[in-house]
Amino acid sequence: MLNIERYNLILELIKNKKNIKLNELVEEMDVSEATVRRDLNFLEEKGKIRRVHGGAVLIENKEEDIIYKKMVFSEEKNKIGKEAASHVKNGDIIFLDAGSTAECMIKYLEDKKDIKVVTNGFTHMEKLAKFGIETYLIGGKVKIKTGATVGATAVMALKSYNFDISFIGANGITLDGYSTPDPEEVIVKSEAIKRGKEVYFICDESKFKANSFINFASLDEGVLITNGKIPTELEKNMRKKED
Repeated sequence: MLNIERYNLILELIKNKKNIKLNELVEEMDVSEATVRRDLNFLEEKGKIRRVHGGAVLIENKEEDIIYKKMVFSEEKNKIGKEAASHVKNGDIIFLDAGSTAECMIKYLEDKKDIKVVTNGFTHMEKLAKFGIETYLIGGKVKIKTGATVGATAVMALKSYNFDISFIGANGITLDGYSTPDPEEVIVKSEAIKRGKEVYFICDESKFKANSFINFASLDEGVLITNGKIPTELEKNMRKKED
């Protein structure tokens, strides 16, 4: 099989499956693991895919909707949600960002006593109600695609609150910090970060090396909770910030 044929096949397989493991590519393509790794490195350099632990995901220019986000990396997001929830203490007031990773936290909050959740994620409401968690939904412009309320009205509403912990999602993580594609989401995330005594960024490994339109926080503005291994360059930079 020619190089170009392998590249096209890899892109087609990733497009169909949304994310794919290295061993799946080896099996589907009937080539060596070393060959697949070289091909993935080439495609990543060309900006076609993003390498993640044990596989790859397709880079798309458009912002994915909440339904798609719930489908991909669900197991990894569940682990992140469980770890994030472990930092919540009885009586805490928390901000829970919109997004699929934040939604995975909710079931692990069930045994927390007397907590209050403020959120701009209207898709979180059913689960929060199911577990009897006292919840405040921030008003604002409704963004159907990501299940969020955003914009200046949401920011004004947030100014009324103070949080023990703010849990924040992102679309990209680079040495420049955390980023997202929507300016109206940026101002909400920024305000929620300001109002939290502690800040945790909850992001799966597909966000590493992705660089969305606008940065909203630097690497030292909170603690990152993720799955898998943090890229060495990012980890070194985070440690420098801590020192």
